[in-house]
Amino acid sequence: MTRVEIETPEGPAWADVDRPGGDAVGVFFVGHGAGGGVDHVDIRAACDGALAAGYVAVRVTQPYRVAGRRVPPAAPRLDEAWLTVTSAVLDQVGPLPAVHGGRSSGARVACRTAASTGAVAVVALAFPLHPPGRPDRSRLAELDTPTVPVLVVQGDRDAFGMPPPGPRREVVVIPGDTHSLTKDPDAVGAAVHAFLAFLAGRVPGAR
Repeated sequence: MTRVEIETPEGPAWADVDRPGGDAVGVFFVGHGAGGGVDHVDIRAACDGALAAGYVAVRVTQPYRVAGRRVPPAAPRLDEAWLTVTSAVLDQVGPLPAVHGGRSSGARVACRTAASTGAVAVVALAFPLHPPGRPDRSRLAELDTPTVPVLVVQGDRDAFGMPPPGPRREVVVIPGDTHSLTKDPDAVGAAVHAFLAFLAGRVPGAR
């Protein structure tokens, strides 16, 4: 793993870059949850699945977490930092198809910015469909934003809700798991691997 520090308008961010054993077919970016980090179990599992599918796996730590803060800034500031980091990494690894993803809050960032980044797909781990106990405050519109294929991996006991499948959206349900997605990391990794491996056979530019 190589850690790259990247300056953004919000301060320095980190990109932890892992490369597959052979030639890369694409790049998989993944961001953390609101108060968490990129070593969370489901993020690690997703990256293992991406590496096995031949993708460069990039775990992005937002500037506020690098600075030691747990409360994220407003969405536009998160999105701007994400755009800066992902663009800088692609400048270094080359013009490969990029899949953008994240866990919880990071999944929302990936959905909101998919069009701006030119992402070929989105992976959402534990997407927070609504605040716990508040289904009236749905964030489904964010999940509907990408016009590219979307994979959602969700525990069936997630207090933040269960997103529905859609025309471009596959939902993989992890039985007995909660918003933490820690019960069955192998299932998380397998879901991401299958999605990305299938995608690599269909996306122009993937080798």
